[in-house]
Amino acid sequence: MENNILLQVGVKILLKNKDGKYLLIHRSAEKYPEVKDAWDIVGGRINLGTSLMENLSREVFEETKLKIVGEPKLIAAQDILKTQRHIVRLTYVGEAEGKIVLDKTENDDYKWLSKEELLALKGLDVYFAKILNRI
Repeated sequence: MENNILLQVGVKILLKNKDGKYLLIHRSAEKYPEVKDAWDIVGGRINLGTSLMENLSREVFEETKLKIVGEPKLIAAQDILKTQRHIVRLTYVGEAEGKIVLDKTENDDYKWLSKEELLALKGLDVYFAKILNRI
């Protein structure tokens, strides 16, 4: 039996700043009209032939112009099963430095929040919300 399901691998990171707050970005409704809960963490699909950390650093820089500091810690591996797609999402927590400059084609806002504020925020990406208790 032929399997026509596309496998994708994505990397995400919950970035923490020197003040102990976490970065959330708000996905652009223009680019992501299908996204119901638009507050998410930085990340995206990997480019084949490059390491997970290279992809994670690239995504962070492309979306925010921040740089990852130190070694991020893997906190979750999730299977996201959609019609004709199986996405494996690896989520890390790590530190970042620099000044945020958003790629406005992808994200239209951001917030630095405490863990308590994260837990109380409405409109969180459903897959990120499922792993919040791991930070």
